Amino acid sequence: MREEILAILEHNARISVHDLAVMLGKDEKAVAEAICDMEAEHIICGYDTLINWDGTDAEKVTALIEVKVTPQRGMGFDRIAEHIYQYDEVNSVYLMSGAFDFTVIIEGRSMKSVARFVSEKLAPMEEVQSCATHFVLKKYKDHGITFVAEDPDERMLISP
Repeated sequence: MREEILAILEHNARISVHDLAVMLGKDEKAVAEAICDMEAEHIICGYDTLINWDGTDAEKVTALIEVKVTPQRGMGFDRIAEHIYQYDEVNSVYLMSGAFDFTVIIEGRSMKSVARFVSEKLAPMEEVQSCATHFVLKKYKDHGITFVAEDPDERMLISP
């Protein structure tokens, strides 16, 4: 039942416990307890709203930063990641395979504020070898949600 609850909540975090129980054919109390348990176990870590900021007047810049590091003895990647994700600007930190070690995703008010974060906070860390910053210019799809409205087909229907 837990995986079924998670699959539904992942796509609709606003669903009521009652509706969730009906969909699963389970007791409402059992579903509520399962959700509470998964929150306590840190399986369910939060409930976010996905916003298309391009549709608002808000000025926001999203950047993906590739970070190469040299782990210090006894420190490892986890401690470096912990140091990075403590910053308020950081939305996500991922340990990667390949040409760099971390992908750090941040949001700022401007490209300048992102550049300041990289040059003043991230790059000066002793373990950081290099950073490559990539700015998101436009989001087309995020978390399975398409952001670009489809243009209606305005061609005239001609039937034989």
